[in-house]
Amino acid sequence: MGFKRLLASMGAGGASVETELTELNVVPGGVVQGEVRIQGGSVDQQIEGLSVGLQARVEVEGQDTETKQDIEFTKLRLGGAFEVRAGAVHVVPFGLEIPWETPITMFAGQHLHGMNIGVTTELEIARALDSGDLDPINVHPLPAQQAILDAFGQLGFGFRSADMERGHIRGTRQRLPFYQEIEFFPPQQYRGLNQVELTFVADDREMDVVLEMDKKPGLFSEGSDSYRAFKVGLNDFQGTDWAAYLNQWLAQVGGQRNWL
Repeated sequence: MGFKRLLASMGAGGASVETELTELNVVPGGVVQGEVRIQGGSVDQQIEGLSVGLQARVEVEGQDTETKQDIEFTKLRLGGAFEVRAGAVHVVPFGLEIPWETPITMFAGQHLHGMNIGVTTELEIARALDSGDLDPINVHPLPAQQAILDAFGQLGFGFRSADMERGHIRGTRQRLPFYQEIEFFPPQQYRGLNQVELTFVADDREMDVVLEMDKKPGLFSEGSDSYRAFKVGLNDFQGTDWAAYLNQWLAQVGGQRNWL
């Protein structure tokens, strides 16, 4: 729950707004429920617009620099203009859909460090806009995503880090302006690997699973990457042994390149 005050330019005695989320735990394709409570100030005020959205803090790579940028990737307008009377409370419930591509922020019951996704609230009054603070949500993996994550765990891979990067992965169903990379460090049997990066790009039927295998640099050669992308149905993933599938690909690619 976040507490938000209107911009100072709106003057003393103005309304304040608070957003309460009914449930912080969601999955891609789900809905986050909540309500916006607007507390009237000492004077009547005309609210010109009210909306909620989802925002992510992503990495933006430049030529020599890397910066963070807040990107709002979905938005829901809650009705039209209305008046808040002095001292009155105006409550607006909402249900905000979570896009299927939304990155996960929870893994193995823990919050992924660096994953900042939450609900924003915007209140427009007297031609000014207050964006307020971010109310974080916990985005858990879909069952199909969990199956792939579990397969890495079964093979002995350990979680290293995760980030969200602005950009587009060619050949995928990606529609958002950014994507997530989940990085794993390999077990001893994959001795030639430095790390494996995993990306999910889902819609309501299936998802693209994108893997990037990063080779350790050798004494006489630099490190290099190898990519693999395949599709997984959200409702028919149970029939595949994903640990065996991943191991076969890793061994095949590594063997061809003398990595392993």
